[in-house]
Amino acid sequence: MPHTIASIAAAIGAPFAGEGDLMVDGAAEPALALAGQLALATNPKYAEGLKLGQARAALLWPGADWQGLGLQAAIFAPRGRLAMAGLTRTLDGGPAIALGLHAMTAVDPSAQIGSGAAIGPFVIIGAGAVIGARARIAGHVSIGAGAVIGEDALILEGVKIGARVVIGCRVILQPGCVIGSDGFSFVTPEISGVEEIRTTLGIRGEIRQQHWHRIHSLGAVELGDDVEVGANSCIDRGTIRSTRIGHRTKIDNLAHIAHNVEIGEDCLICGMVGLAGSARIGNRVVLAGQCGVGDNLTVGDDVIAGAATKIMTSVPAGRVVLGYPALKMDKNIELQKALRRLPRLSLRVAALEQRLGAAQSQSDSDD
Repeated sequence: MPHTIASIAAAIGAPFAGEGDLMVDGAAEPALALAGQLALATNPKYAEGLKLGQARAALLWPGADWQGLGLQAAIFAPRGRLAMAGLTRTLDGGPAIALGLHAMTAVDPSAQIGSGAAIGPFVIIGAGAVIGARARIAGHVSIGAGAVIGEDALILEGVKIGARVVIGCRVILQPGCVIGSDGFSFVTPEISGVEEIRTTLGIRGEIRQQHWHRIHSLGAVELGDDVEVGANSCIDRGTIRSTRIGHRTKIDNLAHIAHNVEIGEDCLICGMVGLAGSARIGNRVVLAGQCGVGDNLTVGDDVIAGAATKIMTSVPAGRVVLGYPALKMDKNIELQKALRRLPRLSLRVAALEQRLGAAQSQSDSDD
């Protein structure tokens, strides 16, 4: 759907110059932009690309000479990535799901469907489920008994939502994610090897047979408002109480959130992160890709963990950590520098030992 430059500028709260009624129907990189597209050049280094493309309008950095760049209109973005958030929201119409129930859905008679909901083909909605107003549910989604989906939620293809799961308003679930699978909880009648080494820190006693008994998951999962969960991520239901994800937290693809985990508000949980059972994550925490957090640990508010960090002890609020095991980032970098020096240091030590050995031999022969 085409938009005017003036309407886009108003939508993202940015000033514009030139022909405000100029229409664009999409966005593109400067060198690839067609005449009906808005070129994205929020940094002066992209100016050369504008000469290669056909764009008549662009999203530019503040103070750019838009007329000198041969444009008919420009929108100025003091903070480029923030402007991109507003622009992409304006241009993204979302998936085309027809209003109402598709003929090939299976909805339990006791389920409640809110006004303006759009539900695609091959969707299964269980007994007592509640679907909020204007929710959009793409094909092949399964929603368990008693689940609640908030208003304006977007549930994409192949999502599986378990029984009693509660999902807030404006939540986005990407294709293939699973919300409300059973937690991975097992116990042995006798003290298991795992329990033993937790106490002894690795010293094994008699090694015995052990058989695992399932601890069933009676809790559910609760997602706050404006939460997003990436493709093929899994969030397990709690054992007794619910696993909880706070408002506005964003979870990337292929993340695993185990049973009883609590994640605060406004967190970023990046791809392939794993949070073990009963971990507690504060507000505004950032866990970069492949981070891991051990069970029953607490990560305080505003912690930032670099990629592949493995958190094996609780982390206080505000700390920046990196590495395996997690250390303060500056300490980890210091250790990595020292590690790179080890080969040279080893050679120097060997040379010193050789000289000392030769001096000792000379002293012995003099005696």
